[in-house]
Amino acid sequence: MQIYEELQARGLIAQVTDEAEIRELINNGGARFYIGFDPTADSLHVGHFMALCLMKRLQMAGNKPVVLVGGGTGMIGDPSGRTDMRQMMTPETIQHNCDCFKVQMERFIEFGEDKAIMVNNGDWLLDLNYIELLREVGAHFSVNNMLRAECYKQRMEKGLSFFEFNYMIMQAYDFYYLHQKYGVNMQFGGNDQWSNMLAGTELIRRKLGEDSYAMTITLLLNSEGNKMGKTAKGAVWLDPKKTSPYEFYQYWRNVDDADVIKCMKMLTFLTLEEIAEIESWDDSRINEKKEILAYSLTELVHGKEEADKAQATAKALFAGGGDDANMPTTELTAEQVGAEIGLLDLMAACKLIPSKSEGRRLVQQGGVSVNDEKVTDPAATFTAEQLKEGLKIKKGKKVYHKAILK
Repeated sequence: MQIYEELQARGLIAQVTDEAEIRELINNGGARFYIGFDPTADSLHVGHFMALCLMKRLQMAGNKPVVLVGGGTGMIGDPSGRTDMRQMMTPETIQHNCDCFKVQMERFIEFGEDKAIMVNNGDWLLDLNYIELLREVGAHFSVNNMLRAECYKQRMEKGLSFFEFNYMIMQAYDFYYLHQKYGVNMQFGGNDQWSNMLAGTELIRRKLGEDSYAMTITLLLNSEGNKMGKTAKGAVWLDPKKTSPYEFYQYWRNVDDADVIKCMKMLTFLTLEEIAEIESWDDSRINEKKEILAYSLTELVHGKEEADKAQATAKALFAGGGDDANMPTTELTAEQVGAEIGLLDLMAACKLIPSKSEGRRLVQQGGVSVNDEKVTDPAATFTAEQLKEGLKIKKGKKVYHKAILK
């Protein structure tokens, strides 16, 4: 099976233009493709995971990735899927986030001469002359068509600023610039980016002629990835300082039964034959399937050593063992604790609850244990001496966390 057909079999490809040409380019290693990442935080999250895995698969098949970080578009913010305007970031914050992305991406993509390259659209967008842009690019856009775009529909209900309205033009210009400067002949993105991507393809064809070699393909990157990347605690980050390897492992260990095989196909590098064998297992082996998924993805993001630790910790904890060496841990200061600290304050300090009211309900419903003993009184307190020894907090059935006074 060639790479394009494998992407189809893994359920990744949602929509394409020029399918015959795209298939031939990808299967013959002739695609020089880009995917864009706006630096909205200082870490990538699971919503980006599919895009990174896709780039790795295509690079392994001989295609050339161009990683685009949005130092320019990040100044505006993508309105796709938003009900409100994104918070504006300073240039310093944007640059810091771009630098963090590069470090994380190097675990997936091989950069170097004749390999992958990383570019920043701030290098060309920030120097554009507005009048020149209107003449050279804006003249090729129909406002009527833009208003029909899916990426603007949600924002139109509450009010779409002209500031955000320009995002599609900026993204389209990115493809045009990359096509001219680096020979990029294909762009990839999630379903929610389809309108923006088509705008880029159309701009190239209008500027350079119908025969210009510029194509688009969308995958289930953002629609599936963003759903995967959210938990009750917020985003699942790839940075181990934000989401520990154990928490990352547990996230995948706890996915819905119906999503296990789908996640294996989209995200792991297990062969389709191996996945088909696992899929054929009896439903009684669902936990074994989840462990394979969780281990595979933790190894991919954090390495084998951390994956081994995460798996060992999970098995020990859920078997009632005492091995909590690699459990997510919060170190508290003497100022935070004083002589004693209340349970709700303790859980808030460990970021286990978004608010004390929610924590109170959780405790009263019997969803919290400390050192393997259920606590049902929200007013319960713990002393500094107890915290010096460390307290193991269990939230619900699956979340473990250790608090210790440093």
